[in-house]
Amino acid sequence: MKIKSTAKEIAQKIFNEKKSYHKEKAKLPIEEKIKILVELQKIGIEANPKMRNKKSWKI
Repeated sequence: MKIKSTAKEIAQKIFNEKKSYHKEKAKLPIEEKIKILVELQKIGIEANPKMRNKKSWKI
């Protein structure tokens, strides 16, 4: 089936793009990774009402 084939091709392309994205992120300096982590902490705290009493790292 053409639809199944196309879906598999799209899924494979997404997988390959994610893989290259993560390889590039792995090359970032540790300081940049920490900044990203802190931003993700802030987003998580805002998004989850149960975490409102938590604090993100101060850098």
